[in-house]
Amino acid sequence: MFAYAVRRVFWMIVVIFGVMTIAFFISRVIPADPVGAILGPQAPPEAVEKAKQRWGLDKPVFIQYTVFLGRLFRGDLGTSIRTRQPVLEDMKKFMPATIELTLLALLIGVGLGLPLGIISAVRNGKIADHLARLFAITGLSMPAFWTGILLLFVFYYTLNWLPGPGQLPMFMQRPPRVTGFITLDSLIAGNFAAFWSALRHMILPAFTLGWLSTAAITRISRSSMLDVMREDYIQTARMKGLNENRVIFKHALKNAFIPTITVIGLRIASLLEGAVLTETVFSWPGLGRYSTHAFLAIDFPAVVGAAMLFAFLYSFSNLIVDLIYGFLDPRIRYS
Repeated sequence: MFAYAVRRVFWMIVVIFGVMTIAFFISRVIPADPVGAILGPQAPPEAVEKAKQRWGLDKPVFIQYTVFLGRLFRGDLGTSIRTRQPVLEDMKKFMPATIELTLLALLIGVGLGLPLGIISAVRNGKIADHLARLFAITGLSMPAFWTGILLLFVFYYTLNWLPGPGQLPMFMQRPPRVTGFITLDSLIAGNFAAFWSALRHMILPAFTLGWLSTAAITRISRSSMLDVMREDYIQTARMKGLNENRVIFKHALKNAFIPTITVIGLRIASLLEGAVLTETVFSWPGLGRYSTHAFLAIDFPAVVGAAMLFAFLYSFSNLIVDLIYGFLDPRIRYS
């Protein structure tokens, strides 16, 4: 397994390098002028030329690429044209908000999706099965931005049960930044009002993302459980007189869990990259919103940095999922 992991890490680096190269050249060859977009159409030509020299955009593309590689090997992703801050520092600033939202959304997705999938498979063809599938199909069919707007309309505007967009109310001061995670920083500062408010602000965007994960996990876990429940060893276990719960949770669930792990791994990567539409609807200061602003502002360094980060997240999650397979099924051999 160690040799397999080393090879996968090597190919992961190759993939990230390839994505970075493609993103770099595409961002340079498109007919767009990031400096002009930021300075405005009324900016004098000498100011535009000075800005291009400052950002190295006056050099040939291959020279720019060589300079970028030199900085990359020193751990420098460049400076954002839009924020005037190092791209790596920007990502460190926006990453905690996305991680907090991801963890809660994943908790909702797995906590609802896995039990619903099991119940749906065990009660195949019954009312519980139909309701679970309806819930899953609804979650998959509704776009994230529409789900978010609908939840805001019902629970914020109409019922006033939950707060609206953002991490905190406008009148509430943010706790001092220690970890970057607003919930942890609130607890460290002893500001329990901010902690409770931040947690309540996360419920609607997390459920919006979690519902999508719930739908995917419910469908794949139901399908896997139905396949496993038809296997001969399940029928043998029942004929031996084993308790039905033991048959389901000890014998069937472990083997049915492998395809579900794949979906969960991909959902983690998708959530960590930042759900662009969800973060936009809820004004959530995460990676998705940061990437959107970078694309719209034609911020070359930020676009390339975001592409590299997303490639790493997907590659790393796939690696972890593949390694988990070996623990769930000892018959799997890595070569």
